[in-house]
Amino acid sequence: MVDFDETSSGDVPDRASGRARTVGVILAGGIGARMGLDIPKQLVPIAGKTSLEHTAGIFQDCGFIDEVLVMMDPGSIPRARELLTQAHYPKITGILAGGRDRNETSFLALREIADPTAKVVFHDAVRPLIDAGIIKACIDALDTYAAVDTAIPSADTIIEVDEHDVIRAIPPRASLRRGQTPQAFRWETLMRAYVLARQDPAFAATDDCSVVLKYQPDVPIIVVPGHEANIKITHPIDIHLADKLFQLKHQSTGPVPLPTSTLRGVAVVVLGGSSGIGAELARQLEEEGADVVCHSRGGSGTFVEDRASVKAALASAAARFGKIDHVVLTAGVLTVGELVTLTDEQLQHDVGVNLMAAFVVAQEAHAYLSESQGSLLLYSSSSYTRGRAKYTVYSATKAALVNLTQALADEWSADRIRVNCISPSRTATPMREKAFGVEEKNTLVQAATVARSSLQVLASDSTGQVFDVRLPQTDPLLTELEPVR
Repeated sequence: MVDFDETSSGDVPDRASGRARTVGVILAGGIGARMGLDIPKQLVPIAGKTSLEHTAGIFQDCGFIDEVLVMMDPGSIPRARELLTQAHYPKITGILAGGRDRNETSFLALREIADPTAKVVFHDAVRPLIDAGIIKACIDALDTYAAVDTAIPSADTIIEVDEHDVIRAIPPRASLRRGQTPQAFRWETLMRAYVLARQDPAFAATDDCSVVLKYQPDVPIIVVPGHEANIKITHPIDIHLADKLFQLKHQSTGPVPLPTSTLRGVAVVVLGGSSGIGAELARQLEEEGADVVCHSRGGSGTFVEDRASVKAALASAAARFGKIDHVVLTAGVLTVGELVTLTDEQLQHDVGVNLMAAFVVAQEAHAYLSESQGSLLLYSSSSYTRGRAKYTVYSATKAALVNLTQALADEWSADRIRVNCISPSRTATPMREKAFGVEEKNTLVQAATVARSSLQVLASDSTGQVFDVRLPQTDPLLTELEPVR
């Protein structure tokens, strides 16, 4: 029987329900030496937030995580506390200094938890694309097993070399896996392994599962499937890969109850609100008790690409409501045709409405949204993920809107302005019907569905996110990409 005298004393929370306390531990102690950066890699902005914020947000939103500990590089703790405020991350019970290496950091976290009945889930802060379903799979597995790892099959052949880089062996690929995090444990099992490991002068390990494997060899470690997108940001190229994966990731607003109290009485300006998604969004906002004003080319004579028009529309709304909480730009145009056939006038018009308008609206809205700490909501399309023949201008401008969303979210974070983007798949709107004629209703997302998701984004505290709205059981990485509006 191992003596646990190295653990700190601490009260174990009452678990009248019988469910084990589940603690997420975010390992954020790296300093980014391999990245060649002057800040830790977990503090590098990706898709509008730092990797640390993305990861903490996923654990915060997990209903099966009770509390979260953040183990941080000591020099970065003040910055972490600025980013991970109690108001936005109430599950975080501590932002603590990590140790000299990964294993000492894990041990310090175990001492802080000090609950022999707890389930503990360790995850790298620099894996910000972790799926909540994987976290839940790890936690569920602890009902049967005392140690859980996350891994994916190796698509590459793995070779073993000697000290001269000569191949020594080629293990069968079928039995090989690439390890990821989370790794999850029953507290008592991992602590026993660490107590034994710390008594070994030759102790060396790269992760927590290897500690259990060596010092608790009778404990089976079950593997749950990870995901190829759950990459670890280690090298500079990983930042670019993560940015692209965030663009492709399915950010669903989900069937969560809309917090209508946050929309009641807010002032919203919808630019492009005469028909389609904009008109439906305005209607639903009014039903929620928001103060809404719509502007459009055909309705109020507002040209979204024209600075004077936008300036007048926003000033009028501010004078009417005394503030502007949200600005929504839904206006868009679609010209189908080969690029060489488009005239200068067509190019200027399409780029103006689909992209320049976003620049102009953002510039003119900044002062109002900074004062209200509100949000800007833009609209892309599933066409942004790759260009297609005859949709060159449309898909190029929609891709630019995604990058603009992420850049502005980062740029305006200090002003407490949120910037998000809705990316619907093929949607039933007058613009689409004009371009493609009447289509089967069940093949299109309805404008009301896109509007409802838009309301949820406006009511949330998300920023820098691209939210897909598509038909059920469609994968944004596989769906045929077509213009939506």
